[in-house]
Amino acid sequence: MTRSDNTPSVTKRHRKALLAGVVGLALAGVVAGQFVPPLNAPAAAQITTSQPAGTFSFADIVEKVSPAVVSVKVKKDAGNDQMAMGGDLGGQFGGNVPPQIEQFLKRFGFGDGQGPGGPGMGPRGGNGPKGESRGGRPVVGQGSGFIISADGYVVTNNHVVDGADEVDVTTTDGKEYVAKVIGTDPRTDVALLKIENVTNLPWVKLADGAPRVGDWVIAVGNPFGLGGTVTAGIVSARGRDIGSGPYDDFIQIDAPINRGNSGGPTFSLNGEVIGMNTAIVSPSGGNVGIAFAIPSETVKTVVAQLRDKGSVARGYIGVQIQPVTEELASGLGIKETDGALVAQVQPNTPGAKAGLKAGDVIVKVNEEAIKDARDLTRKVGLMKPGTEIKLSLIRDTKPMTLSLTLDQLPTEQQMAARPGAPQSEDDATGGNKDLPRLGLQLAPSKSVQGAGGEGVVVTGVDPNGAAAQRGFKTGDVILKVGDKLVSTPKDVRDGLAAAKAENRKAVLIQVKSEQGVRFVAIALDAKAKG
Repeated sequence: MTRSDNTPSVTKRHRKALLAGVVGLALAGVVAGQFVPPLNAPAAAQITTSQPAGTFSFADIVEKVSPAVVSVKVKKDAGNDQMAMGGDLGGQFGGNVPPQIEQFLKRFGFGDGQGPGGPGMGPRGGNGPKGESRGGRPVVGQGSGFIISADGYVVTNNHVVDGADEVDVTTTDGKEYVAKVIGTDPRTDVALLKIENVTNLPWVKLADGAPRVGDWVIAVGNPFGLGGTVTAGIVSARGRDIGSGPYDDFIQIDAPINRGNSGGPTFSLNGEVIGMNTAIVSPSGGNVGIAFAIPSETVKTVVAQLRDKGSVARGYIGVQIQPVTEELASGLGIKETDGALVAQVQPNTPGAKAGLKAGDVIVKVNEEAIKDARDLTRKVGLMKPGTEIKLSLIRDTKPMTLSLTLDQLPTEQQMAARPGAPQSEDDATGGNKDLPRLGLQLAPSKSVQGAGGEGVVVTGVDPNGAAAQRGFKTGDVILKVGDKLVSTPKDVRDGLAAAKAENRKAVLIQVKSEQGVRFVAIALDAKAKG
């Protein structure tokens, strides 16, 4: 017998079996995953909870750390254009966005500058907050920070306080203090402030270890000047290079972070600071789940020097390096692409004195493996001058070890004045301001072991230059400029000049990279931003 919907009827025997099963589950105390008291049990035997099973709250951690998170307000005379208004690209990239994340990378601290690329993407020194005019009135900007000692040391971003005449710090309980800028480090975007005449402020600790990808994190800050705000997410990636400088080593997180969170801390679940929020990817000015924080290890190293000396002195080997591509590895006769290839050794530097040579591949520093050229730059740059290090390298397919003592990293002007300093394409323009400044350091491929015999190899890329915007990377080889083959930096200059003389709007450059050979068009009015 069936029902009208063709479903078989349930017989008495089936009903008895089902009832017996339900009674058995009830006696066992479980129905659909919930505790059920035995039949006829008194009501007092029931178990209840005020919080649903499986839920988790960050409230205890937030309550503990929030008092150490502060709002940082800066004031600057409107006549000084060196103030980096938050949310713009100019403060870090001179108005040029690195190709890694195209036009969507932006600093997020204060302003809504209307520049190329839309709101919040104006050049350095754009409009003030909420479109405030800068015509003679003080500019006010706002970011975040966190206290790291009971006696008032505060950490924030360099771009938050860059060029400020006055810095005010406000705690979560509404107390306001005037803070002094102890020191800044534009290369890592870290700044150290000091609140004077205090001894018992709440503070948080910078973590000793690095988080793992997938770890929970909590971001606390002051977006849009609304007051303390908390968001949560996970670590999405580590070791991110966003093209802001040679020491990029960002933690990527997906916690919602907005303008005004610049300089604010990101916490682990034990309440330690694992990073300082500094940049987001934002097509529209809002959060899309991609934010970057400076690792606590970097912050600790920089803050220690700023606290002692007010500035940062970095270690220096004295070599030009580049990544080891598969083609270069094959030319060098090695299997791995890890390490940093020495393209040139500067005379009278620690590298030269220790016996480093062009073509050497540095694979370890003090027994710590080197992933690539950027990794070597970062590791050495975080060491103090005078530090003795041991370099493990490969020369002519054979391993060897050299020891040296680091010098202090010279300024760009000092580097340019050194005998034998590498000639950049921009310096090779012969003072002709009509030629585009590509922002490249070049060397004949024949002079770099493993680079092959054709073209000119790129040994350095200025992230603010026109070439960086077109995707040029260290290790690329320029084969042609216009319709002329090139073999020296001078050939590149001559090719640019020839195209300019023909009144062309752009010059076509043929480039060989890991992805193959391609043509890139560079506008002849391109200028590198300062």
